[in-house]
Amino acid sequence: METAKEDGLLFRALTTACALIAALATSAIAADTPGVTATEIKVGGIFPFSGPASSIGLVGRSVLAYVQSINDRGGINGRKINYIAYDDAYSPPKAVEHARKLVESDEVAFIFSQLGTPGNTAAAKYLRARGVPTIAIVSGSSKFTDVSNFPLTTTSLVSFDTEGKIYAKFLAKTLPNAKYAILYQNDDLGKDYVSAFKEFLKSDFDKRVVTASYEVTEPTVDSHVVNLKNSGASALLVAGTPKFAAQAIRKSHELNWKALIVLNYPSSSVGATLKPAGLDISTGVVVGSITKDATDSIWDQDQGMKDYRAFVDKYMPGIDIADNNYLFGYTQGKLLEQLIRQCGDDLSRENIIKQARSFKDVALPTVQPGIKVNTSDKINMNFTQMRLQRWTGTHWDLFGEVLDAASE
Repeated sequence: METAKEDGLLFRALTTACALIAALATSAIAADTPGVTATEIKVGGIFPFSGPASSIGLVGRSVLAYVQSINDRGGINGRKINYIAYDDAYSPPKAVEHARKLVESDEVAFIFSQLGTPGNTAAAKYLRARGVPTIAIVSGSSKFTDVSNFPLTTTSLVSFDTEGKIYAKFLAKTLPNAKYAILYQNDDLGKDYVSAFKEFLKSDFDKRVVTASYEVTEPTVDSHVVNLKNSGASALLVAGTPKFAAQAIRKSHELNWKALIVLNYPSSSVGATLKPAGLDISTGVVVGSITKDATDSIWDQDQGMKDYRAFVDKYMPGIDIADNNYLFGYTQGKLLEQLIRQCGDDLSRENIIKQARSFKDVALPTVQPGIKVNTSDKINMNFTQMRLQRWTGTHWDLFGEVLDAASE
């Protein structure tokens, strides 16, 4: 009897000791990781809230609102998210300045959803040197998909290279003998689309494609559109940001250029691109899409879209729900929530990047059916698939199957 009693006391002592060790380990993780306490995790973001790409900066406003909704529900695993977002005005030097501030002054655990290829490019070296994960960045530049060079990074756009190949294959089927025009932003964003067409068309590229580049500091792309129209091209791919895509659609209409217009995903918003161009004159425009369309009645009974509309009513009343940038920001917020839940109580930077590269068949409720998030040690892209859709004048009409770079 005494031996049994002693064994019981010993078992309880060991259990208590193990619990204490576990608690101390958790405290150590929180103490060792900047921005993590028992009740809070600090996360940083950088967006073009102002400047030439301010229309896509709305993604950041939606992320902020979604984080507030998480905190109103009590946070995640007992912690609330302190999401600190700064405005870089689409300026690379400002992006670097804000990255330093987030890391050295605000002491965030990681960066989430930094938006813009120029800013991400400028800040990448610094953030890697400091060992700070940059999760779900909003850039499709193909260089960021190189895991060996960007081991602490994951991306949340289909790579511009993959997207470009999807469009090249679509045009080759739709207009097999035609000439194509590409109007592209003169940076990594635009150049990747041109490279994708070169890779797909190979020796035919110079005979089949005419290109024109523009700088984000230019007030208008009208003169470029005139020159491209004079080339005799039957299709126009606009690889840039919403302001310039809207100008290209409108100028093409003014010139009575009947080209099939294809927009890249960053310019696919109804509110940010098609409305400024003119909803009626945008009829026939084709884009590749990741997310559902909040204005399309086909999703009226979809639970994911019902939840999104309820979120908008509560946290972002009065916004233009037709602007897909808000929906994309909400989707990013869902991904942030998934990541932190998946991390459990280990919010070390090592585990943050490990979990960000361990998503398995994650089906986000606002993403097109059939498109799932899968990442690994070798694949750091949250999205590798799209569906094509055509603007009818009032809504997007989906057509075809889910596509990726290997699709025929």
